[in-house]
Amino acid sequence: MTVDKVKIVREKLKAAQDRQKSWADLKRRLVEFNVGKKAYMKVSPTRGVVRFSKAEKLNPRYVGPFEIFEKVGMLACRLVVPPSMSRIHNVFYVYELRRYIPDPSHVLEVEPLLIEGNLGE
Repeated sequence: MTVDKVKIVREKLKAAQDRQKSWADLKRRLVEFNVGKKAYMKVSPTRGVVRFSKAEKLNPRYVGPFEIFEKVGMLACRLVVPPSMSRIHNVFYVYELRRYIPDPSHVLEVEPLLIEGNLGE
């Protein structure tokens, strides 16, 4: 008797999980990024933290663009982040990235390189 009830409960749980998965799959989208392309990185909102010297609600949601260095599995990418952001990990889940669409009017800021000493030695 108890075994039958447990079996019924498991069947109902399986049906509920399948129903929830079918609804969740409707909103899922296949996201692919190619190596060498650029992408914006999502900035996680944390209450009380002032980033980019702006108030919380004025913080940018995405920063970048950053170049995709390599793909790590199916759902992650390694980005080339500048030294100023070296404290964060450089592997990001693809859902935290947004594709960068090049625009000729968009000017990217390039940090100057400081070269010290003789490079021939």
